[in-house]
Amino acid sequence: MRIVVALGGNALLRRGEPMTADNQRTNVRIAAEQIAKVAPGNELVIAHGNGPQVGLLALQGAAYEKVAPYPLDVLGAETEGMIGYMIEQEMGNLLPFEVPFATILTQVEVDSKDPAFQNPTKPIGPVYSKEEAESLAKEKGWSIAPDGDKFRRVVASPRPKRIFEIRPVKWLLEKGTIVICAGGGGIPTMYDESGKKLSGVEAVIDKDLCSSLLAQELSADILIIATDVDAAYIDWGKPTQKAIAQAHPDELERLGFAAGSMGPKVMAAIEFARNTGKDAVIGSLENIVAITQGKSGTRVSTKKAGIEYR
Repeated sequence: MRIVVALGGNALLRRGEPMTADNQRTNVRIAAEQIAKVAPGNELVIAHGNGPQVGLLALQGAAYEKVAPYPLDVLGAETEGMIGYMIEQEMGNLLPFEVPFATILTQVEVDSKDPAFQNPTKPIGPVYSKEEAESLAKEKGWSIAPDGDKFRRVVASPRPKRIFEIRPVKWLLEKGTIVICAGGGGIPTMYDESGKKLSGVEAVIDKDLCSSLLAQELSADILIIATDVDAAYIDWGKPTQKAIAQAHPDELERLGFAAGSMGPKVMAAIEFARNTGKDAVIGSLENIVAITQGKSGTRVSTKKAGIEYR
């Protein structure tokens, strides 16, 4: 199978954990151990989040006041290289030496008129208490939003329109390469009014929506959206919560999920299943083998009507 795995940024730097290189390396190693299990005999593409990482780089850059901080598109490119390097190395330590890897810096086009630029929703960086977040927002001109019982900085998250490096990704797959690309949803770029000059933009693209577009353009057999829960749930956190085993995109779309957490994952799965007729699965990274076997996660498919719970 041709498999696209969308790996959450919080799986690489866990919520509330000190954002050190050693902690990230440890988490990448854990992720690599799971993903490596589905590599033999399959074509594999790994996309990943970068919210904690790009937020940390922004904070580090702001601390050096002799030059203006680098914009988010540049920080996004930096995190693609950093995380891709770690994934390549840790996967390479597990798989045969002959297996080639490549990390592709991935530019993604967005629309300058996207309403997301007027409504920042994408959380980046570490979590803060309400008081800390409000103080930083006032000091730095940030937008902030609740994230569980904490707060985080939020930035614009426009929808991905086009992945510029899709052709080299295909070429590498055809040569048996494991490809890491579209990190953090890709590097956000847009054309000027002439439609000829491309430049970066201050935003972060949702990695799940970009992974869905990536999987569609690669004609992937399955999209796996790996997260820290074993399925998508209704009534999450309530006594009535139930895990969704399988759902038709139309049924899933009617339920409604939180924009800051499961919402983009569900929408990404819906778009892939609806546009390709193939399956997308939301589930836990540790269950990735069972996911490929149809035994775990929330499977979003047009092949069967209705919705099933477990």
